[in-house]
Amino acid sequence: MYRLAAVVAEAAVLRDRVAGSRHGVVAELRRGMGMVPISDALFAEVTGGTTFGRVLAEWSVPGPLALVEATFHGGDGDQTAEVWRDGAPVWGPVSDDRFDGPREDWPINAALARLGVRPSGRTYAHDPGRPLDLFDDVGLGMERDLDDWLARARAGRTPAHAEAPARRARLREAERALAEVTPDLDGRAIMALLDIPPGPLVGAATRRVRLLRVARGPLSRAEAEAELRAWAREQGLGQHGEHRHG
Repeated sequence: MYRLAAVVAEAAVLRDRVAGSRHGVVAELRRGMGMVPISDALFAEVTGGTTFGRVLAEWSVPGPLALVEATFHGGDGDQTAEVWRDGAPVWGPVSDDRFDGPREDWPINAALARLGVRPSGRTYAHDPGRPLDLFDDVGLGMERDLDDWLARARAGRTPAHAEAPARRARLREAERALAEVTPDLDGRAIMALLDIPPGPLVGAATRRVRLLRVARGPLSRAEAEAELRAWAREQGLGQHGEHRHG
């Protein structure tokens, strides 16, 4: 189940709009954007004596914003979005529950485009040939419901927090793949060439040789030795593999 009801705009604009609010919090998105989850408590707070439309009009004076809503369950659902600018609605509300048109025309994607968000060029991990649509590009899929968005905002979690585990997993996978590469010089050859004992330096040098093989393909022994000597000099290793100290 996915549920979304929020005001989306540049994060700086939203932070200014909810400053001093008891229930208004900004969840940081990507691309400099942010969102204010619309809880019942926030709705009651900001509409006391007025309408939510007037609230949106006031909030949109410093910069454009979008009111976005979505519900999905088991692959079915709907989206609604509208854009406000300079104190007035300028687009929408537009709703869709069929999603049979181009993805860029789906209501929330279209609203984000009208806020000035442009594709970043990032692609889906499971489908590298398909660019992220704006909904996913800014990170509106990072949480699944209102409570999770509120918790994210109150904890000050950024998109980097959500992406860190996946980034660490990619790094681990890259290191595993690198460890399977056969180096052009083995550990014994490296120790003899650099005149160093077994230890972390041998591991670092072996990693360097593996990276060279990945980048340039197999090297002759002479090429590998020349590259490794150059690397050793860059690391501050002396003639006998000792670190220089000034």
